[in-house]
Amino acid sequence: MTFKSFREYLAWLYYQYLLITGIYVLEPWEKSIFNSIFFSCVGMVGYTSYVFVPVHVRLALEFFSGIFGGQPESAMALMK
Repeated sequence: MTFKSFREYLAWLYYQYLLITGIYVLEPWEKSIFNSIFFSCVGMVGYTSYVFVPVHVRLALEFFSGIFGGQPESAMALMK
């Protein structure tokens, strides 16, 4: 993929973003405010997912392994 076609592809994606969100009808200062709020929210969701989801997945796996026949940690320590 050449640089020009990649640039055209990014321009096409941005145009699709404008059409889908409906911000193509806004004035430039309104677009910048909307984009700032939108990307701030996306960034916060991404950061929160990165920080908290692994902890919750680990806790869920520990919980369900205890329910569905997993051995408790104390029994596993005795077996070693």
